[in-house]
Amino acid sequence: MKINKITIFEHNKLIVDKEYNGVIFKETYYNQLIKFYNEQKEKDSLYTLIANGIKFKEYVGVIQIGNLQIEVLPKADKDSTDENKWRKLLINMLREIELQLIKAPSSSWLKLIPNSILELYFEIFISELEYLIHTGLIKQYQPVTSNQAVLRGSLYFPKHITHNLVHKELFYTRNITYNYDHIWHSIFRETIQLIKTLTDNAHLHNRIKVLELYFPEVQKRTITAQTFANLKYNRKTESYRPATEIAKLLLLNFHPDLSSGTNHILALMFDMNKLWEKFIYITLRKQFIRNQSKYNVYAQRKKLFWSSEYNKREIKPDIIIQEQTNEANKQTDCYILDTKWKVPENINAIPSDSDLMQIFAYANIFNTHKNALIYPGNPKNSKKGHYESPEDTQKETIGCDTILLECKENIKEFQESIYSTISEWLSQKME
Repeated sequence: MKINKITIFEHNKLIVDKEYNGVIFKETYYNQLIKFYNEQKEKDSLYTLIANGIKFKEYVGVIQIGNLQIEVLPKADKDSTDENKWRKLLINMLREIELQLIKAPSSSWLKLIPNSILELYFEIFISELEYLIHTGLIKQYQPVTSNQAVLRGSLYFPKHITHNLVHKELFYTRNITYNYDHIWHSIFRETIQLIKTLTDNAHLHNRIKVLELYFPEVQKRTITAQTFANLKYNRKTESYRPATEIAKLLLLNFHPDLSSGTNHILALMFDMNKLWEKFIYITLRKQFIRNQSKYNVYAQRKKLFWSSEYNKREIKPDIIIQEQTNEANKQTDCYILDTKWKVPENINAIPSDSDLMQIFAYANIFNTHKNALIYPGNPKNSKKGHYESPEDTQKETIGCDTILLECKENIKEFQESIYSTISEWLSQKME
């Protein structure tokens, strides 16, 4: 099946019968997206419906409808329309986050540059499965019931009476076998079959064919969200976790069209705000360790900020940085970073009132005096700022700076620049 691809940026529109990348966005696709939209909760919808089309929100990734693949890319620069730059940035950010999950040390996907978000995850899954086959697949004990001529195992009386009232020579038995036919391998088999239908990449198809030669035959099982919830990891199955997580991502985001049987939908989309936050956090954590920094970084530490007899509310900044100390009972400096995947609208890159009020609340609850809002953009537009204190108080000034980070295609350079920018900011004294 030939896959037609449309590439579009976040917050942009797709209009029926209009051409994108040489592909017409047909009304049949539009109707499928309306149907899919109606199945979602409005607050969780990936896009909004407009007259004769759709408008994407802050979610990026890919939606595949039958043979049409819609790729939604992030864009933090109004003047830049370089699709390759933003696709490479998104894939590299996802790679950095997924590296926290992947266990196979020689995963071949690390050496390749996939052409789409879907291919990235197909590469991850296939590489993990190849790793499991190389290290050895696990067997599990399975209960088996069967009607046979030899009494092997225990006699299963309810079924034996039902099936063998006439056939006295047969025994309906129940026993235990030790084999490869278990739920984990059924999940992997279903994912292999799904990938075969979703990609026209010859390289991936060849690797799947090799996998099928070495992968055991298993019975077909119905895979649902509850199936994954019931899985229990132990010492033997822990190595299956990375492949299982990718399988879960693919299988649970696949929506078969039962009415027509042709235009199935796979929606693999990511909230760019959460992705940006997680990427900044992982980058700082890794760079602080690598450079033996005196700082520790924490993600979303909670504190109670409001309560009543009926309810309570917690507050959690995106990132908290704290100085290390070897002295007992010494209060160390604490810094708050709040990430925002958006470019400040005004020319002077001044943050919105809501962003400033959010940092002000964090600073008062966590008792911090040096804080920053982290945006993508031109670093030259970064600015220092502080909150004004009432004249009749002696309270220490609370700072709130804006730090803009330039998005770079080279992910190593990007992460190093994030580290150097934040380190320099931490070392500066408040004005």
